[in-house]
Amino acid sequence: MHIQPYLTPYKLGSPVLVGSGLPGHFDERAVDCPFVFQHGGKFYMMYVGFDGIGYQTALATSHDLINWEHLSVILKRNEDSAWDSINVAGTWILKENRLDAPPVLKKWNNKYWLVYHAYPNAGYEEGSAKIGIAWTEDEQLLEWHRCPDPILTPEEGADWEKGGLYKECLIEHKGTFYLYYNAKNTNKGRWIEQTGVAFSTNLKEWHRYEQNPVLQVTPDGWDSGFVSDPCVLHDPDRDQWIMYYFGYNYKQAQEGIALSRDLLTWEKHPEPIIRVGEEGSIDAIFAHKPSVVTHEGILYHFYCSCRRYQEGDPTKNYGKEFRTITVATSQPIGTQSR
Repeated sequence: MHIQPYLTPYKLGSPVLVGSGLPGHFDERAVDCPFVFQHGGKFYMMYVGFDGIGYQTALATSHDLINWEHLSVILKRNEDSAWDSINVAGTWILKENRLDAPPVLKKWNNKYWLVYHAYPNAGYEEGSAKIGIAWTEDEQLLEWHRCPDPILTPEEGADWEKGGLYKECLIEHKGTFYLYYNAKNTNKGRWIEQTGVAFSTNLKEWHRYEQNPVLQVTPDGWDSGFVSDPCVLHDPDRDQWIMYYFGYNYKQAQEGIALSRDLLTWEKHPEPIIRVGEEGSIDAIFAHKPSVVTHEGILYHFYCSCRRYQEGDPTKNYGKEFRTITVATSQPIGTQSR
């Protein structure tokens, strides 16, 4: 299994994005779930902020993929009775998927399309999440219209996904949309999280793959608990698909990789490709939730980094954790204005 071209061994070692820590702000406690793309000549990161009540989704911009500035909250909490009124965690916008090309957004029916998930209750990921879709014609990407009903729910799923659906990855290939998502088998006690896929030709009606989950945990492995947060890209030179994901063994979350020829049958590399860092480093507990892009021949692998809270950290998530977004690259990069 030849994975060398897809590896990013050079960690920046510091966050590229940190929550505000400001009371009442959407990112008071943490930032999470990076999704990096290119639009209008700039780099954007869509990401999730947590304020103790739930998730809301924002954009940041960058000129060099290292120095990021918060732009705007684009998916906000609505104080109404809708299924997505308390949480709205955007994780993917339909885009070009070539590993070797700029990750620019692509339209379908003259609109941009964004997939997200929402937990029904206030708190940290409380209740069984469902998956929704939103669209915009706004070239500034600031005004999104959420379709009123979810497109996938755990109630309609198989046993492996009855506990809730999460982190979406939306691919268009030869006229078919592939929606990858991870899901858990229960939302009580210790659960198992695995990754499945659903298909559509119109982004409204979806049917699940009968042989889900396509990415499964390895009993007693480094990914024995979760195989989650798919990030699927195409390598045209080798005519294969790459899925970056994270594995979790109930202690550490680390990044892994799987390869496929057909988007359905995936072979996992047996070891993590980004491991947690040393005690005290920015990713000492978790190095997880990939978003991978290429720029000027260098792979940038963004991920959510967590370590124990230290005095002076700007944010603290559920009393003990400093949760930020960082990056690792395929070649050493200068830290420019850092």
